[in-house]
Amino acid sequence: MFIRYSKWTEQSMTDEQRLQQLLSLFSYLLLKTSGDVREALEWMRAIGEENELFDDKFTFEDFVQKLKELGYIDEAKDMLILTTKGVQRIRQDALNEIFTNLKKGPLSGFHETPHSGEGIDRLSETRPYQFGDQPTNIDLTSTVTNALIRDGIDDFTIREEDLQVYETEFMTSCATVILLDISHSMILYGEDRITPAKQVSLALAELITTRFPKDKLYIVVFGDDAKLITLSELPFVSVGPYHTNTKAALRLARHILRKEGSVNKQIFLVTDGKPSAIFEPDGRLYKNSFGLDPKIVNRTLDEAVACRREKITICTFMVAKDPYLINFVEELTKANRGRAYYSSLDKLGEFVFVDYIRNRRKRLKYDL
Repeated sequence: MFIRYSKWTEQSMTDEQRLQQLLSLFSYLLLKTSGDVREALEWMRAIGEENELFDDKFTFEDFVQKLKELGYIDEAKDMLILTTKGVQRIRQDALNEIFTNLKKGPLSGFHETPHSGEGIDRLSETRPYQFGDQPTNIDLTSTVTNALIRDGIDDFTIREEDLQVYETEFMTSCATVILLDISHSMILYGEDRITPAKQVSLALAELITTRFPKDKLYIVVFGDDAKLITLSELPFVSVGPYHTNTKAALRLARHILRKEGSVNKQIFLVTDGKPSAIFEPDGRLYKNSFGLDPKIVNRTLDEAVACRREKITICTFMVAKDPYLINFVEELTKANRGRAYYSSLDKLGEFVFVDYIRNRRKRLKYDL
């Protein structure tokens, strides 16, 4: 038996690391193809041949077989389909990709607030015990000290009034609606804006479901109209021949959040900025794709004001930098007193998650 050794370099990968990179690439291609497994595999084969990703040791056919063994894809009626586990993998890969650019922080995945109260993380301050406090939060040192001061060591007893408990940091929940623009402009002029936008949405969903399990998350896609979809449908979303009815999207999100009991309610609006359609009172769709139509803009801003009155914050994430589109987003953000972020596509996710995890209240800042 002969074993061939080669010189180790920083670029050298183990078989497992190589497999994980191939799986991550496949996840991204699935987003590009809106979940079409066969098309994604065709792209994978072409990329693999061009960049020598496969060899005699691990062929493309071996990779397909590994996808089946891991339970990411399955065969049904001579068709390859994405499994539930495969969708979960896409979300995890999206989360990992987004967080690659983030700095390590001390947070463990809960929404911090500046208030003390019923929570998990202990503070250094203590207070007298109240009915309903967790026994695990009792400060034994302060409690025993109180008893000793009262009765001394010879007649030592602990009474309820001796009990001291640690203050805990109040942890709050949040209800979030992600509004994802699937209008034609998201792929206009050959620029792919929808794939990174979907990637961010999937990563945010994975973040909430794993680190903020008590939060509520809803996903709405909008074009001519707005529609609520499930998380499992998100990877398969594609752009259509639609206009951009931002007003309908905000209105649907507002109605969804109105039913939630959470104190904190927010909308994440991922769009290229320009609303181009609204519904008339008689139900007809009024549309204008040229410039910013004042009629459409004003109705959309009215909806942003309605969100503000219902204490719903709108966080707008622009995936384009056209000056006149930025002007509209500024008006929308001022009307809602929310937040806005302007960035290139590859930085979109960084702003989403830094803001969501930190939960910082700050003045609106435009990074133009």
